[in-house]
Amino acid sequence: MITAYSQKILNPYSCQVQFIQSNRARALSMDGKTWEIQYVYGAHPFPGSSGSQPQYRRVALMRFEQLMEIARKRDDPALQMDNEIIELAIFLADSELPFPAIDRYEYWLLDAKDETPLALVFSCTQEEQINTFPVQPAWIALPAAIMPIEKTADEIERQTPPVNYRLEQLIATRSGYKSKAAWFKRGKNDSHDFPRYLIREDWDCEEHEQLCQRYLQRQSTRLLMLQGLKPDDRARLEVFAQAFALEVENYFPLYPEVADEKVMNAIRVEARLRSARGEKMYSLQTR
Repeated sequence: MITAYSQKILNPYSCQVQFIQSNRARALSMDGKTWEIQYVYGAHPFPGSSGSQPQYRRVALMRFEQLMEIARKRDDPALQMDNEIIELAIFLADSELPFPAIDRYEYWLLDAKDETPLALVFSCTQEEQINTFPVQPAWIALPAAIMPIEKTADEIERQTPPVNYRLEQLIATRSGYKSKAAWFKRGKNDSHDFPRYLIREDWDCEEHEQLCQRYLQRQSTRLLMLQGLKPDDRARLEVFAQAFALEVENYFPLYPEVADEKVMNAIRVEARLRSARGEKMYSLQTR
């Protein structure tokens, strides 16, 4: 039996990774285009639990087109391919991306003032996995080497640190000297109780609020992979993402919905034009 699901890559949040899993193997992808094939080679027990989780070893990297070719030639006796990979390829050929998100257990750093969710640190798919995560709460920003955020002329002149790390420090300060975090089991209809873009946006001064917004705007192409966003929240991200057309085109297969077809179509047309001119995504863009 094959199952398909997705979950957030944390900490920091960088994408919604897709999984296709059988008893002996699985395939995973962070963009829907390149798939890593892994085989089970053992099991590792959950700390403090009678359950266990399989251990995987990577055996191949395959493009989506290669897997589709395997699925097409499934009955060809000349096909020299392990049955596990053939089964995964067939399943993928008959599936639609993205797969449903099932990481309902979430570990949130809490605001020191009222102990409400401040920033998402971890997530997992099973309650038994909770004990496998560190207990020291800390939110990490996507590194500037992976997600560079353009500096202002004043920031360049003053040689200020990247926005990523300044926001990371702001969140650490807001969580307090003895920071606290808590696990929550999220339901499908309780998104209003948690920050929509995984970190709080309300800050006590305009400078800090602007810093947060610059980070979210730059992360918009990845945040569009989140499932369960309200149409207005998704539309806002799509406007932010117009400045990063090549990234949008790269991650588009994993966007669960489009709020404004006109905006998205314009972004994708621009991405194709820029690709035709030889432009490429930032080389360290994917985590």
